[in-house]
Amino acid sequence: MQCRHAAVSSLSGALVVGGAAYLLRQTRRCAQYGRYTEADSRCWPAPLAWFLQEVPAFLVPMLLLLGSDAPDQGTGRTLLLWTFMLHYFYRSFVYSLLTRGRPVPLKIIVSCIIFCSANGFLQGHHLLHCAHFQHTWLSNARMSAGVLLFYLGLTINVHSDHILRSLREPGVFVYRIPRGGMFEFVSGANFFGEIVEWCGYALAAWSLPAFAFAFFTICSIGPRAYHHHRDYQQRFQDYPRSRKAILPFIL
Repeated sequence: MQCRHAAVSSLSGALVVGGAAYLLRQTRRCAQYGRYTEADSRCWPAPLAWFLQEVPAFLVPMLLLLGSDAPDQGTGRTLLLWTFMLHYFYRSFVYSLLTRGRPVPLKIIVSCIIFCSANGFLQGHHLLHCAHFQHTWLSNARMSAGVLLFYLGLTINVHSDHILRSLREPGVFVYRIPRGGMFEFVSGANFFGEIVEWCGYALAAWSLPAFAFAFFTICSIGPRAYHHHRDYQQRFQDYPRSRKAILPFIL
């Protein structure tokens, strides 16, 4: 398959514009899921919802990879694609089974399915058919640093999810102050970990689609960390004052 430059540029541009628009929207109102779900929303159970909305970002690149006739699939391009897919394997097949979160509104599920399908195609198609790596990619310091940053972020993300799950019993939707790990520094430790992941991925891939996705991630879950931070402060009088919202010691 040839590189579809127009589709890559259009989808990347849509991520940038959509991320900026989503950021502006969340300055007025947080996305309506989780603790912010409206009472009259039509919702599906969290395990099923998380599986359905995240799995396209794993399956679409997998199908592109299986159907690819690229002669050098054993290089850095495939490594980065598997790196991208690893996050969504965790979200689809691990996190979805373990989550104790609230039911998810149907409109959120549908929008996430569309996003994950489009972004899965964008990242997969670009890496397999558009990206070019030199034969020295394995010793490239930028790519190595980016992959290392991705796995650091993934570790923070998974550990933070574990801490949040441990705060509640199945089916009981109460909120407690999360402690341990990066939660000692920021209220949105899970969001911080995911932002680190995709910034690392963008650094390693060094491409417009990867940077556009990292930008969208920052715009979408960065404000949510702020809303969580403010909610914790309002709920708990003893909430740690030194804890920031999303960036340790800064914001």
